[in-house]
Amino acid sequence: MRETTHSVTADIHDPVAAGLMAELATPAGQTDPYPVYARLRAHGDPLTGPDDSLIVTGYRHCSALLREPRLRKNPGRLLVASGFEDWEDRPALRLMFKSMLMANPPEHTRLRGAVSRVFTARRVAELRPAVERIADRLLADLSGEVEFIETVAFPYPVTVIGELLGVPEGDRPRFRELVDQWTAVLDLPTPAVVDHADVAAAAIIDYFGRLAAERRARPRDDLMSALVSEGDGDGPTLSDEEAVSTAALILAAGFETTTALLANGLVALLDHPAQADRLRREPELAKPAVDELLRYDSPVQVTYGRTAVDDITVGDLRLHAGQRVIALLGAANRDPSVFRAPDELILDRDEGIPLSFGAGIHHCLGAALARLEGQVMIPRLLRRFPRLALAGEPVRRDGITIHGYRSMPVTVA
Repeated sequence: MRETTHSVTADIHDPVAAGLMAELATPAGQTDPYPVYARLRAHGDPLTGPDDSLIVTGYRHCSALLREPRLRKNPGRLLVASGFEDWEDRPALRLMFKSMLMANPPEHTRLRGAVSRVFTARRVAELRPAVERIADRLLADLSGEVEFIETVAFPYPVTVIGELLGVPEGDRPRFRELVDQWTAVLDLPTPAVVDHADVAAAAIIDYFGRLAAERRARPRDDLMSALVSEGDGDGPTLSDEEAVSTAALILAAGFETTTALLANGLVALLDHPAQADRLRREPELAKPAVDELLRYDSPVQVTYGRTAVDDITVGDLRLHAGQRVIALLGAANRDPSVFRAPDELILDRDEGIPLSFGAGIHHCLGAALARLEGQVMIPRLLRRFPRLALAGEPVRRDGITIHGYRSMPVTVA
């Protein structure tokens, strides 16, 4: 049978696809995007957006495109098209879009190499005792009705990543609001959003600039010291700007995804009490359970920064030079051709690795650490508080890229 190659260049103004993508940005779509994903998938995969972008919802297509080296990051093009010709002069945009997150090889290889040794599987496994101590300390202080994000989901990962980076304990709480404001530029930024994000980014740049200077003068056994240390050549491994942007990105990614994993996962488990009870009884389920929670309600829902540099064919997809790819990871994680009963939570599921942390060279550097934090905290939370329950309606955070909660009152008992 001859393989079919999909070309979407002819239908560049699909009104159904455009309408459904717009629906994802509405409050209802941000709260629960999965019905919209199902309608997008039913309409077709791939689809084309009104700006000629390639929209993919299937697991196979998303996985192949995330791993495709002929797709390159081109944030400047997107930002200029959005009206930010001065984006390199805007603190929030420069800090985000000149970072490792948006870099291509060889710059990406160099920047990632400066920190990758901290996140090897062996190094992360060695962190387990420290992560367990942090989790036990936080849970020991809980009683009655508490705000889960403020008392557990944020301080837990920010303590772990803060200690790795060398951010003093007293400085860590301020970063929740600063990072939330800064990372808003990952969605489609408006002038008002960028103005607000610029203030937060300027504070982040100032903080890490001062911390870098301190560590350069008096190094310690932390990642910030490693970022500003002398390399094998004649100068620092990273420039001052690169060290600051890398530290900021590590901190943001180090707690944003884990905070969302814990909050999304807790809501999913409370909605599926039989599955929660099973995890209480069978702590060995922690590893597959965390992957299933990541699949069921992914902290990162979409990637949109990759562009084809030439006319290329990826599997059965044909892209033309300059075409941008929008990979809907949340939709791929519920692809019924890969996951049986994809809208159900099945903690011992073994049908494929969720794409929540991406894939290829941009696979999340801290994925192993985030998984470890989930594997440690979630079973402890369920066993320590067998009557854990929501004490009110949780409030979703705004945005379609990072999918989590802003607040979540719970009763611990």
